[in-house]
Amino acid sequence: MLVPLLLLGVLLPAGPGPALGAGALRELEAARDPAALEAARFALDSYSRAAGQRGGPARLGAIRRAQAQVVNGIKYYLDVTLLLMSPCSQDGFTNQDAANCENSVEPEQIACHFEVWSQPWMDRKRLVKQECHPAEPLEKVQSTASLELEEPARAKIPEEPVRLEALSQNASIQLISLFKDFLVTYKKSYKDERETERRLQIFAENLEKARTIQELDQGTAEYGVTKFSDLTEDEFRSLYLNPLLAKLPARPMKPAAIPSDPPPAEWDWREHGAVTGIKDQGMCGSCWAFSVTGNVEGQWFLRRGSLVSLSEQELVDCDGLDHACGGGLPSNAYEAIEQLGGLETEGDYSYEGHKQSCSFSTSKVAVYINSSVEISRDETEIAAWLVKNGPISIALNAFAMQFYRRGVSHPFRLLCNPWMIDHAVLLVGYGTRGRTPFWAIKNSWGKNWGEQGYYYLYRGSRACGMNTMCSSAVVD
Repeated sequence: MLVPLLLLGVLLPAGPGPALGAGALRELEAARDPAALEAARFALDSYSRAAGQRGGPARLGAIRRAQAQVVNGIKYYLDVTLLLMSPCSQDGFTNQDAANCENSVEPEQIACHFEVWSQPWMDRKRLVKQECHPAEPLEKVQSTASLELEEPARAKIPEEPVRLEALSQNASIQLISLFKDFLVTYKKSYKDERETERRLQIFAENLEKARTIQELDQGTAEYGVTKFSDLTEDEFRSLYLNPLLAKLPARPMKPAAIPSDPPPAEWDWREHGAVTGIKDQGMCGSCWAFSVTGNVEGQWFLRRGSLVSLSEQELVDCDGLDHACGGGLPSNAYEAIEQLGGLETEGDYSYEGHKQSCSFSTSKVAVYINSSVEISRDETEIAAWLVKNGPISIALNAFAMQFYRRGVSHPFRLLCNPWMIDHAVLLVGYGTRGRTPFWAIKNSWGKNWGEQGYYYLYRGSRACGMNTMCSSAVVD
């Protein structure tokens, strides 16, 4: 990464126990913090099981103080007041208890210090310390008559991850919560505890990267937790991007004729039926194939009136000019389609996400192309061609895309330079949000990335080199 990055202050040493190196103690808002309530409830359950039913059940009266500390998980330090309820409050008490009940007006109060060690991402908790004594006057709940004695509800995982701006004094605590939410949202699991802790540390570093990108972005985009937040930059590039775009020269193509009419203020081919649904390339650098099939789908629709989902796997398996999951060039893919004789449908030649032996059949060809063209690098001319002729295969620098969530992305040019393009996508439209002009880009990382699978990039500054490799198939 081209900017200095600050690591979150989190100590995550390997190992199973809670006695490892710790971070600073942080005060929690005891009465309202859901993590503190969850830890207190767990401590109360543990206390009640150990004490049995002697003297009736215990209820939580108050959390007087709560602190937390990162120690290969989170360790909660809780000072609480418990109310020991009389047997009279239980169902099924007998006449033998009547004498005791006559004098049981208020519950007995005890003060306890609990220490609870938690690894939320492993769904693991342990009560590591418990000290209780009769409550002193200052430790007592002053009025139990109107006190709600029900146990606090379990803290719930939020439906949406906490925004990065919320990470403040309790950053380490919220980091664990974010990571647990990430695991649930994207159904992630790891082979063992050591790998889980490694991924948590990468996750923490990526949060800081996303925060840095957020601060430097000139548009309206929101960056944060995505399905790729547990991957290093090198892992992300090798699994999902296409370094050959910047390394190999594109095959020469004839220039496209640019319409003379100025383009309208906005246009979106999704509204005109020329775009199939979002697809997912998986852990395969086949974005070039998805970009090209998306373009051919649009060209066939405009020339033949039928929108057909086409096979990327055919190109991965049968395009001898490119490198399957190792990357490729749209210009090569057009030539391969011509040499093969066309493309099969997605249904006939389904996507597997890795290279297989070529099983293309000319009898199953659904569409064909006649040639291909290179489109202007001028953004106004790109827009004019798109409006008249359909979605365009483009390539760009995916610098900001690993952590992109929504909005119009506009990274600084030095951070998203045009000479390091590494991802091929499909340009389907353009417009303006408020006063911010954008390109609408169909990506191939599934619907659970970006805005339902789409990326919105600032229009008018050649952002991230989006204008450097624009092309299209030609269907006569």
